[in-house]
Amino acid sequence: MKHSAGFVFALAASLAPSTFAHGFLASIAIDGQVYQGNIPNQGNASSPIRVIDDITPVKGAMNRDINCGKNALIAAVVAPANPGSVLSFDWHSGENTIWPHNIGPMMTYMAVCGNTTCDQFDAINAEWFKIDEAGQFANNLSVWHQQDLFEGKSVNVTLPQDIAPGDYLVRHEIIALHLGNELGGAEFYPSCSQIRISSNNGTVVQPNQTVSLPGAYNDTDPGIFVPTVGVFDFNNYAVGNSCDFHSLDFQPRPKLPIPWPSHL
Repeated sequence: MKHSAGFVFALAASLAPSTFAHGFLASIAIDGQVYQGNIPNQGNASSPIRVIDDITPVKGAMNRDINCGKNALIAAVVAPANPGSVLSFDWHSGENTIWPHNIGPMMTYMAVCGNTTCDQFDAINAEWFKIDEAGQFANNLSVWHQQDLFEGKSVNVTLPQDIAPGDYLVRHEIIALHLGNELGGAEFYPSCSQIRISSNNGTVVQPNQTVSLPGAYNDTDPGIFVPTVGVFDFNNYAVGNSCDFHSLDFQPRPKLPIPWPSHL
C-alpha cells in the first residue's frame, strides 16, 4: 500500500523516542467554556481534569492506571454540563505542543461518582459505560480520527441527551497503536474529567452494561494486539458495542478497529 510523504512523516513522528512522543489532556471545553488542565508535575491550578504525574503511556491492559492515567489525582473542580453538551478534548505532547500520534482509536466513557461528589470519588470504584468511539474514517481506512489531534485540532464528543442528573467522571482515552503489532505494545492514554449534570429533558435512560477499568480489556484483545498494524491491514478487526449508553444507536461500523473484550 502506498502512502503520501505527509503520512510517512506523521508515522515517523509518532515513533520518535522523546517527550514529543507522549502527552496528556491539556484542556477540556464544555459548550465552549474552556477548562485548562495542568502539565504533569508542573502545575496545580484548579481544574476539572485529574492531573497525572507522568506523560508516558500506560502499558498493559490490567495496569491500575488505565482508569484515569498515571497516578491521577482527584481534581478540585466539578464543571457544570447538561444533557447534550458538547465536550471538546485538546491533547498535547509532553512538550505541550500538538499531539504526536495518529494511529489508533479513541473512546469516551462515563461513570457515576457513586453517592458522593466527583471531587471525593476514587475512580478505581467506577462503573464505566461508553458514550463515543472513533476509529478510522469510513471513507479512508488509512486515516484515523486521531489524525485530527495530530493536526492540532480538538475532538468533540456529545453527552447523551437523556442522561440522568448527577456527578460523573468523563474518561477520554486514546489507544496509540504504532507499536500494537507487539503483544503489550499498545499505548493507553486515558484522562478523566469531573462534570456535574444538573438537569435533564424529562427522560432518563440507564446504561445497558458497565465495565471496570482495569478489567474491561486484555492485552490480546483484537484492536489492542494488532499483528498487522505495520502493514496497515485494518480489514479484519473486531468492532464491539458492549457497554454503550442504552439510548445510543451504536451499530458496528465497517472495519473500524474499536477494541472490545470478547467476554462481554
